[in-house]
Amino acid sequence: MNANEKSILLQSNQLGVMRDLFERIIENKGPLGKWASQAEGYFVFPKLEGPISNRMKFQGKEVITWSINDYLGLANSPDVKSVDAEAAAEYGSAYPMGARMMSGHTDSHEQLEQELAAFVQKESAYLLNFGYQGMVSAIDALVSKDDIIVYDVDSHACIIDGVRLHMGKRFTFKHNDIESLEKNLERAKKMAEQTGGGILVITEGVFGMRGEQGKLKEIVNLKKKYNFRLFVDDAHGFGTLGKTGAGAGEEQEVQDDIDVYFATFAKSMAGIGAFLAADKGIIDYLKYNLRSQMFAKSLPMIYVKGALKRLDMLRTMPELKAKLWENVNALQNGLKERGFDIGTTTSCVTPVYLNGSIPEAMALVKDLRENYGIFCSIVVYPVIPKGLILLRLIPTATHTLTDIEETLVAFSAIRSRLENGTYKRLSAAVAAAMGE
Repeated sequence: MNANEKSILLQSNQLGVMRDLFERIIENKGPLGKWASQAEGYFVFPKLEGPISNRMKFQGKEVITWSINDYLGLANSPDVKSVDAEAAAEYGSAYPMGARMMSGHTDSHEQLEQELAAFVQKESAYLLNFGYQGMVSAIDALVSKDDIIVYDVDSHACIIDGVRLHMGKRFTFKHNDIESLEKNLERAKKMAEQTGGGILVITEGVFGMRGEQGKLKEIVNLKKKYNFRLFVDDAHGFGTLGKTGAGAGEEQEVQDDIDVYFATFAKSMAGIGAFLAADKGIIDYLKYNLRSQMFAKSLPMIYVKGALKRLDMLRTMPELKAKLWENVNALQNGLKERGFDIGTTTSCVTPVYLNGSIPEAMALVKDLRENYGIFCSIVVYPVIPKGLILLRLIPTATHTLTDIEETLVAFSAIRSRLENGTYKRLSAAVAAAMGE
């Protein structure tokens, strides 16, 4: 605690009952924030350098990179970078100025929306500046205080934050548990009959931590009985699943039954932005009621032109998705053959579950990076239960079979060290310092 923080606490104690607003923040930095002095710059907020690819630089060393959501390898594609550069030279970073409703609307924005709608087999689409912001605002726009939201408990933070804005009732159902969903739909239906509202069910096409697809087909089967509308966040499914890459709905043959489809450009498209797709009447409503877009600057032309190029590559280059899945299958099968627990993933997202504490996780990941040249994301409590370590790998079309084999060898080695107590001994000093 620095001198300024000590001063705030001292002044707060002298004020009696009323506390300084920052006192709580100083005393409790949160379950992840308390590790900042040990973790920042290495385990969290790391700096990967060099062109986005299967191998990048971390603290001056080359590492095999498994933490970049560049599924189809478009981020460093010469064709993509050329279009981005041409758009930057022609339009700069500002054009168009202003919100679309007032002055920031162009033919290119409309063209991208029309092509996105066709790609995901919907009547209409609407561009969003950012996925997180767009999801929060879309939920807020779709429901009134009389409506009831029912959503998967493992939904992404953007969904949870959107639901928090809802002034009516909301229920969670157990992750991918259709029996739990139906119980909550029964509750929601009774309540909606009293309020005169409707029901919105929200789930994900692919859950980004576990890699499981949402049980869209089973959820859709309940629509007639409970008369709800279905909103699907398919950020990880868009471009990676389905015959054409249209996502989890296409993969499960229920795309037509998804009432509002959402995906971002930040993963398969390796860009900035997102979109909603639905029947024209719903999109027209959102265009005039989605506050985060009505009162925000239009998506710059650099990103619009770049997205048009990326979408064209998704449509015309199926070999990108084929290569992605060749790597996904090689990695996931290799892990399973070596006895690793990768859960029940049915997507490209590849979680590896191990037992251990947060200090052990830190020692393990440092070993992976420093001695084996493997960089992957580490996930610990409170995102997952205490005592579990999740190493999250994101295969891409740019990875090679050599990358995969080196990673499998490294994972076998670090598992042995975890099981024989090596990381526990290495992390003892850190755990003692943090009072764990």
